[in-house]
Amino acid sequence: MSRPTEPQISFADWELLQQGIELEPVLQGISDFLDDHAEMVEAVRQDLERGLKKPGTGRTGLTPSQTLRSLILMRVKSWDYRELRERIADGFTLRRFTQFYCRSVPKHDAFHRTFHQLTPQTLKAVNDLVVKAAVDLGLEDGGRLRVDSTVVQTDIHHPTDNTLLWDVVRVITRLIGYLSKAAQQRFRGFHNRTRAARRRMQEIQRLTPKERQTTRQTKKYRQLIGIAEEVVKSARKVLERTRKTHRRDLLTDRRIGELRKEIEQFCKLGDRVIDQASRRVLQGEQVPNEEKIFSIFEVHTDLIKRGKVQTPVEFGHKVFLAESAQGLITQYEILKGNPPDEQHVEASLERHKEKFGHAPKLYSADRGFHSERNEKSGQREGVPVVCIPQRGGKKTEERTAYEKSPDFKKGQRFRAGIEGTISVLFRGRGMKRCLAEGSERFEIWVGAAVLANNLMRIAGLLERSLRKRKAA
Repeated sequence: MSRPTEPQISFADWELLQQGIELEPVLQGISDFLDDHAEMVEAVRQDLERGLKKPGTGRTGLTPSQTLRSLILMRVKSWDYRELRERIADGFTLRRFTQFYCRSVPKHDAFHRTFHQLTPQTLKAVNDLVVKAAVDLGLEDGGRLRVDSTVVQTDIHHPTDNTLLWDVVRVITRLIGYLSKAAQQRFRGFHNRTRAARRRMQEIQRLTPKERQTTRQTKKYRQLIGIAEEVVKSARKVLERTRKTHRRDLLTDRRIGELRKEIEQFCKLGDRVIDQASRRVLQGEQVPNEEKIFSIFEVHTDLIKRGKVQTPVEFGHKVFLAESAQGLITQYEILKGNPPDEQHVEASLERHKEKFGHAPKLYSADRGFHSERNEKSGQREGVPVVCIPQRGGKKTEERTAYEKSPDFKKGQRFRAGIEGTISVLFRGRGMKRCLAEGSERFEIWVGAAVLANNLMRIAGLLERSLRKRKAA
């Protein structure tokens, strides 16, 4: 939990501050910006105090300011929880940035638990406050906007029917072992079939393309599906047998209850995997992507096809991004499924008008966003230059001349900048692959990367503005 007020700086902290040790310019700029905008910390405070009857009492946890600054630092440096804790504890400059000073830095799991109290709505609200602050400071006017979509991967292995069936068998078997240990009893009738399932899975993977066209693959799959069905059925019998099991130890009862709930969840997912494999392999049915499951661990994962040569199929979520001329990401949306890009033009214009009070003078995107409706929508909203290349079809002479005009070419050169921003988010802010679990944590992961990127851009803009004033 967190205290309602930030702790006072101790005498030892004050002595260290007098040593003249300075933060690196980017972190100093972010720190000063956060100090000047306490409303961002207040948004985090509401999440940390949610569900607490008396937030002002009890054990001291991370303060809202420490939470927000640590999350930003984690994404700026692209560290994991352990490295974040070690780096903060090891250096005074990072202690100063995260406001731990001379106090002890909690273990990595404390950061993990605290970050999990944040919600995607809060991160989005903080990002909106950052953009608003940039507008108020005169750093951004919303005159130009470029948009694009990308795919952020979930942390799963490449899904195939045989590996998904193997996942079901090994996970349920492992959980039954934990349940047996917690309940201190052996479950008769449940057999460990992981070795047999692994062998069938590996045999299927070793099949050559020619062998996959024969009945040999069908035979192996039928055996593997049979093993998975047996494990799921036996696990449900164990759940029924332990339904009224109660121990004297309250913690043990809670542990048993959690394990039973987890086993039931994976049994339901196992039913979906078995049904999917049976329909596709044994019955030769074309299963729609909407009905498929690509991971029993990250069930929310979507299959994305964007026509890329190097990555024809991607597993994760499509993310829509809108960036201003100064490199601030003013909008981001995690999309469900694989919707076409052209659907997001009108909505992005509306959101831009809400943030800046006017439509952009230039709206730039790639050809995936093109449609006649979007062209007319941009003109109707008062966008002077709608810079979206025509997709397919024969171009009229008027259209050809427009796409060869200097304004259109300049707009397309401006559009290319968002590709570099996406690369920075992937390689520098750790957004390429989400290592957090669950759809809500996925949104937090993307939101934190965007927030860190925006704050770094603002810190750079403020430093540049300061240098210009000094030079004048």
